[in-house]
Amino acid sequence: MDKVATLRWDGATAQSRMENLISANYTDKKLDAILSPYDGISIGVLAAVKSVGYGTAGQAFPIITGQDSELPSVKSIIAGEQSQTIFKDTRALAAKVVEMVDAVVQGKEAPVNDTKTYDNGKKVVPSFLLDPISVDVNNYKEVLIGSGYYKEEDLK
Repeated sequence: MDKVATLRWDGATAQSRMENLISANYTDKKLDAILSPYDGISIGVLAAVKSVGYGTAGQAFPIITGQDSELPSVKSIIAGEQSQTIFKDTRALAAKVVEMVDAVVQGKEAPVNDTKTYDNGKKVVPSFLLDPISVDVNNYKEVLIGSGYYKEEDLK
């Protein structure tokens, strides 16, 4: 886990870790892509690649992904730095949680749409999965502003 995980998903830890990975493995090789599971990590990774010259005229940014469509990452996408993030509308997630809890409180079964994916080794945990949306520079307005999740002025 120490080789592949970032403790507490901390941006500063991710930056330090990425700096170490770059100096140990990419001093004479081009870094093509960084697949980050969380936007906070993406911002730290972005700082690390900038510190060694990526994002300049001579060295384009590698592909950098993220997840959660956090404001700093969306601004970074608009600026041409981070490549992409995953949007999971927290309003829709919260509404589904309320629906599920309400069903359980009323003695009913919580609604689920997935009974195969989450096998914890003891049982398959029934879940309700909402569709994630990939957000990039081409669709952020439609997805994030169009849905009312952010306002145009939030992204300035």
